Amino acid sequence: MHPIFSEFRRLAMYLVVWLFIGLLLAYLLTVSHDISPRDALVLALPLCLFYSFLCLSAWYSCRGRLPDKFTMGRLLATHITTGFFAAIIWTFAAAGLAHGLSKTTMFAGLSQRFRPEIPLIFCTGILLYLLSVAFYYIVISFEASRDAEARVMKASVLARDAELKALKAQVNPHFLFNSLNSISALTSSDPAKAREMCILLGDFLRRTLGLGEKAAIPLDEELSLIRAFLAVEKVRFGARIQMEEDIDQDALSVPVPPLLLQPLVENAVVHGIANLVEGGYIRLGIHTRDGIVSIDVANSFDPDAPAKRRSGVGLANVRQRLQTRYGNLASFAVKTEGDCFRVALTLPAEVEVQPA
Repeated sequence: MHPIFSEFRRLAMYLVVWLFIGLLLAYLLTVSHDISPRDALVLALPLCLFYSFLCLSAWYSCRGRLPDKFTMGRLLATHITTGFFAAIIWTFAAAGLAHGLSKTTMFAGLSQRFRPEIPLIFCTGILLYLLSVAFYYIVISFEASRDAEARVMKASVLARDAELKALKAQVNPHFLFNSLNSISALTSSDPAKAREMCILLGDFLRRTLGLGEKAAIPLDEELSLIRAFLAVEKVRFGARIQMEEDIDQDALSVPVPPLLLQPLVENAVVHGIANLVEGGYIRLGIHTRDGIVSIDVANSFDPDAPAKRRSGVGLANVRQRLQTRYGNLASFAVKTEGDCFRVALTLPAEVEVQPA
């Protein structure tokens, strides 16, 4: 569709510009020869209205001859030739209008007074046509730039969504692998606990069904998943796991990426409490302030215990998911304070859960 006709506001602005051109042309007609301001206005305004629509055809010529497909010399030759013929049409229209008006009593003799203005009308016609061509090439360049930006943004969103899905897909298999190892160990030492762990594991996996299709879930649902996860782990560790929560009620409805916090709690169990004979604590603090959610996960650990070989999924997964979803609006920090390992993160308190 022609860009001028795509919006009524554009057409109105286009006609206003040509109105000013008509006034300028009328002024030139009165300055150069013996034409009164009244006669100049009667000639110039209808002529510019007619030529404004004739110059609209330059858009299609520009669309068919883009600078990246034709040489500059060929483009200039084409548009100058087209402008030459457009100016001839405009000049004949001007002469015809002057001739018709001269037959009336009010504008008698206008045709003769107009003849010296024909070169001015012809040269102005070529100039106005070429200015229209330049304007349309600017419009085409702007639209191409906007379309390219839109494609880049779309590709970026698709890549981000793909990355989020890939990162989320790593969480459940990682936890499932660890749980199956624990069940395998319990089958020989305590079959009853192995059976209980299987039931609790099934309940946890049932809760996670469908999360891969969601971009975010309420924080309250995320906490429910964490508690289901800890129920599985407590079969193995029993009272050695002590969970402490300090959570603002206002934060429960805040949407967060699903299974964002579970890897942090799993990390606290596997790399912290599992190495302590007497067990330890996991402290989860969640607070909201000024549109920011602050989450703090701290756990006791043995600083002298040899580090376990890590798959790189847990903390790295959380960091990447925060970066992918929130960018610079989120933060992630890990620090050790004596026998306390702490993970602190912040993210925007979004108003509602957005669809995946």
